[in-house]
Amino acid sequence: MNSKEIETQVNQCEKQKKVNNNVPLEGREACNLSLNNNSQQFFQLAKKLAVDGALISETNQMPIEDRSAKRHRLCELKKQKNIENIIKKTALYCADFDINEKLDFDWLTRFISLSEEIGNVSMQELWAKILARELSEPGSFSFKTLQVFRDMSIHDAKLLAKACSLAIKEQNSKSIRLLTGVYQSPGLFNFLSKNRRQYCNLSHFGLSHADLLSLSESHLIYAQESESNLLARGENIHFEYNGKPLKLKVRKHNVCMQFYRLTPIGVELSHLIHDKGNEEFRHYLQQLLSRRFVVNYN
Repeated sequence: MNSKEIETQVNQCEKQKKVNNNVPLEGREACNLSLNNNSQQFFQLAKKLAVDGALISETNQMPIEDRSAKRHRLCELKKQKNIENIIKKTALYCADFDINEKLDFDWLTRFISLSEEIGNVSMQELWAKILARELSEPGSFSFKTLQVFRDMSIHDAKLLAKACSLAIKEQNSKSIRLLTGVYQSPGLFNFLSKNRRQYCNLSHFGLSHADLLSLSESHLIYAQESESNLLARGENIHFEYNGKPLKLKVRKHNVCMQFYRLTPIGVELSHLIHDKGNEEFRHYLQQLLSRRFVVNYN
């Protein structure tokens, strides 16, 4: 179907709709042209975005210079509306604190240029939180983090939130980890033991291996698993889970923890995107760790 036919049938359908509007609902006829509903919807979408020129016959087209100017104007208006919505949301978060005088205006300019294309309401809310935090604590979010966040989808944000709800944080450090397992290094008495290694089943709590790969591709966690140093019997380790202390005391020699670590970008965004702690996971974590550690949540 060529552009002339598309335009003709869309116009016919619009006329049919106008006729139908003057007829009782039960007497209206559907526009059963060869141009189906999906094609009509696509035509209207293209028209809304000012990119429908090729779908209209040349005799009815605006000059391409005018079409280009119209599309540019619509894009700029949309960007302006987006950033104004973000600023409006930011103002609500700024009501309870003073703006830090050390605010970097270069950062603010970069923020505006990166966030002006964000039209999703939920994502605008997160951009507003970024700006509010930066206004109160300059340096909280790097340019690189803003660039990564701009390319994140709602799905990516939800995955990061899920990861943060299952992560443990090392006290007095910015390191945030997703525990994947614990094992005791092989020795004379445990070499053949089947219970030497325990795995942390993150997929049971909504974070599959595919999700971990996605987080890695988004530069939010490191692709390779890491391991702790071999821990000695009696050694104490202090973590936090969901903001509460998680204290571990090693039961036996040569215990090792395996985990994925959040990248610096992931750590910065973790202050912004987080789920509530999972109580079921907390109990699961305690049972898993109690094989190798004395666990204390106080």
